[in-house]
Amino acid sequence: MFCFQCQETAKNTGCTIKGVCGKPEETANLQDLLIFVLRGISVYGEKLKELGVSDRVNDDFVAQGLFATITNANWDDARFTAMITDGLKRRDLARDRFLAAYKEKKGKDFDEALPDAATWAATDPSAYAEKAKEVGVLSTENEDARSLRELLIIGLKGVAAYADHAAILGFHKDDINDFFMEALASTTKDLSVDEMVALVMKAGETAVNTMALLDEANTTAYGNPEITEVNLGVGTKPGILITGHDMKDMEELLKQTEGTGVDVYTHGEMLPANSYPAFKKYKHLVGNYGGSWWHQNTEFETFNGPILFTTNCLVPLRKNNTYLDRMFTTGVVGYENAVHIADRPEGGAKDFSAIIEKAKTCAPPIEIETGTLVGGFAHHQVLALADKIVDAVKSGAIKRFVVMGGCDGRQKDRNYYTEIAKNLPEDTVILTAGCAKFRYNKLNLGDIGGIPRVLDAGQCNDSYSLAVIALKLKEVFGLDDINELPISYDIAWYEQKAVAVLLALLFLGVKGIRLGPTLPAFLSPNVAKVLVEKFNIKAIGTVEEDIAAMMTGK
Repeated sequence: MFCFQCQETAKNTGCTIKGVCGKPEETANLQDLLIFVLRGISVYGEKLKELGVSDRVNDDFVAQGLFATITNANWDDARFTAMITDGLKRRDLARDRFLAAYKEKKGKDFDEALPDAATWAATDPSAYAEKAKEVGVLSTENEDARSLRELLIIGLKGVAAYADHAAILGFHKDDINDFFMEALASTTKDLSVDEMVALVMKAGETAVNTMALLDEANTTAYGNPEITEVNLGVGTKPGILITGHDMKDMEELLKQTEGTGVDVYTHGEMLPANSYPAFKKYKHLVGNYGGSWWHQNTEFETFNGPILFTTNCLVPLRKNNTYLDRMFTTGVVGYENAVHIADRPEGGAKDFSAIIEKAKTCAPPIEIETGTLVGGFAHHQVLALADKIVDAVKSGAIKRFVVMGGCDGRQKDRNYYTEIAKNLPEDTVILTAGCAKFRYNKLNLGDIGGIPRVLDAGQCNDSYSLAVIALKLKEVFGLDDINELPISYDIAWYEQKAVAVLLALLFLGVKGIRLGPTLPAFLSPNVAKVLVEKFNIKAIGTVEEDIAAMMTGK
């Protein structure tokens, strides 16, 4: 195996024996083979589009396939094998549609050479393991071409996660799905560096559009997030803990648990669900339990009840775990021997009866903390406070905003973000989204004239809100360039959704981003140099040096 798609990759070079995330070689290779099959589907999808033929049958499959290979989402080899088998059938059907359309429109048979991804055949899954070893990251020999291809694919994985969430709520855009096909197919071609860089920037544009679509989907379904105090304590009833990112799963779980005597708690990136008006009517939504994803091996033990994994951020269980029999997965998530809840039938809802019945047999959660957290500062809520914020900036009460969104992780050097939050001057406000906030959202940092010094916009996909806020402030202050705002970017990354957000910020023209704890291993020296020269991306430094620089706009 060779995997370097997450921030914790071994020695900041690549995992070659077993992933630092816990992913074994066999699973990593199957993920590579699934991406290879998606490339083959995309070759024909792009060619059908070139012929003017609309072919949307593989849109959801491609997005879900990309999503399934994201870090910490799916650990079940059987699920990957099934997806590869399905993908090969879909690819061959797409080929047949293309060949028929080509002959109809051109009046002759198609006879051009096609890449391996479009032609490789396997009638038996026993052939998958050997093929998987040939098609991984290192199959692209040129280091810079490999870097740009993987930057594109890794960004696509993050965008696909957001597109899938939007699609579940009934929101689609053909141009987003078309770009998945275009981008994946491009990785089978010998393109120039300029062409590959252009596709990476288009991925950033697509990320912006996809996050906007998901924001529209979530707010249409559940209302605009509003300032909310979220309880951190526990009740006296058995509970279900929902983790991940999927709001539709949240909605259906709340509906089905109402009146059952079972409470519901959010965990990790589901914390922002507490701020949506539609969910506040459920009195058995008690609050949030625990912190970010990497604490789950201890927090899920003390929770006592079943845990529902709706998307990624799943940590392999320890050998002495007590919660495998309380572990339920759904959507793209998979884990061997966990109960998997099937997709909802068309027009219907998922059936959560099994997890509810399991919860009834469990003890209530053990309380691990008390108090509250304040959230709900997505763009609609913050813009409602715009006059107050603008006045605070003009008066000098707020000197600077620091965007500290992104991901959390296990490495000790991520304490940097806690220390930054503690040591920023009291006239600064932190804008955040994603699980990076768990490094500092429970600190008592106070407020500035009633404006909390930590404004939590929500999940990682809600980084879109931070962009909307910045663009609105640019307009209010009459500035020509977003980089003239008193905003600094000190971003933590871990996985592929953070890469999608980074590309979105670069597309919007944001410069001078600090990125840590390390720069991505998938950036070759030459590609990293391009990003540094064009966008002034920086590695993080010391807490003292970075705060001093940010406060002067550097």
